[in-house]
Amino acid sequence: MSGKIKLWSKIVQRLADSEVSAILVTSIAVTAILLGVRHLGGLQSWELAVYDEMVRLRSDPGPDSRLLVVGITEKDIRQTLKRWPPSDAVLAQVLAELQRHNPKAIGLDLVRDITYEPGHNQLVTQLKKTNIIAITFIGNTDDETIPPPLIIPKERVGFSDVINDVDGLTRRNLMFTTDGKTSFHSLSLRLALAYLADKGIKPQITDSKDYQLGKSVFVKLKANSGGYQNIDAGGYQILLNYRSPNVARQVTLTQVLNKEIDPALIKDKIILIGATAPSVKDFFLTPYNAAERGNPQTPGVLLHAQMVSQFLGAVIDNKPLFWYADEWLEMLWIAGWAIVGSIIGWRVHNPLVFGLLAIASLGVLFGCGFVLFMQGGWIPLAAPAIALMVTGGFAIVYQIQQSRQQQQMVMKLLGQQTSPEIANALWKERDRLLKSGILAGQKLTATILFSDIKGFSTISEEKPPDLLMSWLNEYLRAMSHEIIAHQGVINKYMGDGIMAVFGVPIERSTEAEIAADAVRSVNCALAMGKRLKELNRDWESRNLPVIQIRAGIFTGPVMVGSLGGTEHLEYGVIGDSTNTAARLESCEKDRQVDDCRILIAKQTLIHLQGQFEVEFWGPLELKGKQQTVDVYRVISCKLESISKES
Repeated sequence: MSGKIKLWSKIVQRLADSEVSAILVTSIAVTAILLGVRHLGGLQSWELAVYDEMVRLRSDPGPDSRLLVVGITEKDIRQTLKRWPPSDAVLAQVLAELQRHNPKAIGLDLVRDITYEPGHNQLVTQLKKTNIIAITFIGNTDDETIPPPLIIPKERVGFSDVINDVDGLTRRNLMFTTDGKTSFHSLSLRLALAYLADKGIKPQITDSKDYQLGKSVFVKLKANSGGYQNIDAGGYQILLNYRSPNVARQVTLTQVLNKEIDPALIKDKIILIGATAPSVKDFFLTPYNAAERGNPQTPGVLLHAQMVSQFLGAVIDNKPLFWYADEWLEMLWIAGWAIVGSIIGWRVHNPLVFGLLAIASLGVLFGCGFVLFMQGGWIPLAAPAIALMVTGGFAIVYQIQQSRQQQQMVMKLLGQQTSPEIANALWKERDRLLKSGILAGQKLTATILFSDIKGFSTISEEKPPDLLMSWLNEYLRAMSHEIIAHQGVINKYMGDGIMAVFGVPIERSTEAEIAADAVRSVNCALAMGKRLKELNRDWESRNLPVIQIRAGIFTGPVMVGSLGGTEHLEYGVIGDSTNTAARLESCEKDRQVDDCRILIAKQTLIHLQGQFEVEFWGPLELKGKQQTVDVYRVISCKLESISKES
């Protein structure tokens, strides 16, 4: 067995030495693949889905008290206006009613490049008020461009264009852009600037060419910021920091016309006027809509309100703006979680435990990501989550596959010299038994059996080596089969001698288990005697040597474990019990009363529970022993005798 234990120990040691390199190689490979897929945009939709979920998970502060939305509802169109778009007279009346209560600014999210009589002159009068912001639509081509009312100066015009991601959701806030000749501000930025101007806050450009309002610096979104990859970052874009599904108080056009609005909702507020009626089709998808059934959409006027609220929240309320880690930090972040997954996968062999640890790790990952998100940080989460699961999953699958292969190999190796039950038990206890690639020393109680051929030296002198080897192997195979069949472990062959141990390498914890090993060892010796009779009959017919054997059996404490150096290890079973078993086999050599003489000591007899017929040979002095040992010869198994008689 020593050679098998040595091989098994080397296998485990090699696996332990390669674990760190396996973790690194797996992590680097998976990270490289993920970074490649990520660079091509393959993970962007997943990252955006995580972003949407975090937006929805944030606490809802409620409507922004600085804003009021005058929505033109379906009821307003059908019952009050009875047409679309509303006439200039109606808009003039609405603006005049709002101006009575001193709003800070009014954003008109309605296209007004064409006159809609009646009431154009009245509308012109209202549009000349300096707190009115009108819209233009830039579009993608000249044919799509819709100009603002001609009487509105450039400083009071904002574009209403909105940028959508590839999945149709709006997550970006386009602050200003250019057509190559002229710079355009968004409607939301114009309204915010009008509000902040009264507080003495004016825009500045930092040394790094970033846009600044007060102490808030609006860092331009890059093509690969956060979870984005290769987006069109033209113009000056920032990530839209949604405030709430209900970003502002809403009233209807009819309520304004009927003077049913509390003046406190208007005074010093930013007012946005726009259509909320589904028939107008001025709607957009937001992270809030993505999770709702039926995919309801957000009116454009409310989307502009979200953008205005973002500007005011950042400048006045010190609400954090989104920031993004550098590309190299994101790579390290993803690689770090890949390593975490690998470590879990390589260190944990149980799929259930791996699953629990993986879930816990994902919880930590997304928890960290959400905490940073609350502070304005948007870092990749889908990529590291995939890295963690893929590296961990690969490791655990590889470990399972390797474990199966190793188990098959070890079971095959050990199965040649132990019973399948012992080989399986040894495999299950491998983590406890094997430490640093060796079987750690262990004290336990075992039964040792030594057997030897009587007169083998004489036989070896008379027979040629090749014939002797073939004949001896035939004998050893037969005896080994009996030992394994009785759950013994063949520790070593010593020429014609065999040393077998019952009760290793798994420690016996009860007296009943120790007694069972003793019984098995004696039954094994009796079975060896029977098998020898069959062999002798066959050998006699083939003119081969006919032999007798001796067996010595002793039960007692031993130390077991790996013996030797790193280049040569064997499974050692040492102690006085081993020596005593060897001396029992070799004592009184002339008293060979049958083909298989079996001698046991009292220390084994007390465990046999009277199951065997024995002959007391008295207290004998064994070689190397200072005290005599009570020796018994095993004659037969009583249970077998009873069975024959019946």
